[in-house]
Amino acid sequence: PLAAEVFRNRGVEVDEITGMSPEELIACIGNYDGLAIRSSTKATADVLAAAPNLKVIGRAGIGVDNVDVLAATQSGTVVMNTPFGNSITTAEHAIAMLLALARDLPQASASTHAGKWEKSRFMGVEVTGKTLGLIGCGNIGSVVADRAQGLKMKVLAFDPFLSVERAAELGVEKVELDEMFPRADFITLHTPLNDATRGIINADSIAKMKTGVRIINCARGGLLVEEDLRAAIDAGQVAGAAVDVFSSEPAKENALFGSDAVVATPHLGASTTEAQVNVAVQVAEQMADYLLTGAITNALNMASVSAEEAPRLKPYFSLARELGSFAGQLTESALQSVHIEYQGHVAGLNTR
Repeated sequence: PLAAEVFRNRGVEVDEITGMSPEELIACIGNYDGLAIRSSTKATADVLAAAPNLKVIGRAGIGVDNVDVLAATQSGTVVMNTPFGNSITTAEHAIAMLLALARDLPQASASTHAGKWEKSRFMGVEVTGKTLGLIGCGNIGSVVADRAQGLKMKVLAFDPFLSVERAAELGVEKVELDEMFPRADFITLHTPLNDATRGIINADSIAKMKTGVRIINCARGGLLVEEDLRAAIDAGQVAGAAVDVFSSEPAKENALFGSDAVVATPHLGASTTEAQVNVAVQVAEQMADYLLTGAITNALNMASVSAEEAPRLKPYFSLARELGSFAGQLTESALQSVHIEYQGHVAGLNTR
């Protein structure tokens, strides 16, 4: 409701529609200039093909797994997200999962509710003095690092985009994965899901880890191979796992289910009142800015443009859309060739 209020206060007409099937969305999307979504709505190529007037898709949250960004680029549709609105909430959930995993809290709670008093069964471990390995140290990972240091943990961080200076500022040790695995007592994932990160936790990587390691994933399903993790838990190589995201959601069945060593939650990382309000309001403000002034913030397929720059750059937007559409239809090898030729022209024109 607050997002809709932002749109209306800015003079943008908005319809609040929830629970539509993909077919219903395709049937009506042609009437709209913008589409604001959370995680359940899928902005597929079919949806985009039915949306000739669509100018912007706003994802209230970080992940855009539910948006066909390539198809959006081909159609000249800007895709925005809100990468900062739920950082604190997701980081807090990761820390909560880490502590629940260390002390068997869900299992102990269920046992006590069942009228048992199994005090000797639930022997946990302290986190103080332990080493936490971060895979990904961006918006969320850096908050996790700060909270973990407050718990007196030593933090190792693997992130190709983390500079030595930023690592020093955060108080973390920048390492490669092969250095992290044998040293970390806990490993937590905070990276996007892409070709480089898919299945980053698998049988081979687990074999390099310290025996008794505990693994937390509140980032994206698919970052870990669930069957490999379950096998390592059953074999005693991994002491336990806390998982908020799954390769297939909603997760009705999963290789990790049924293990007493696994804490599982239904993708609750961003599920706080504060975060839901933050991302909803932010995406509404970003979309309204673009529709009304051309200003672009947090776009995944276009550079940021301030409200001051937008009027000057507006004549070039149609050209950019045409180039995006053309590039999206090329094969990878053809695109590389075009890139090389384009770079040559730039060199020939010098500053022009």
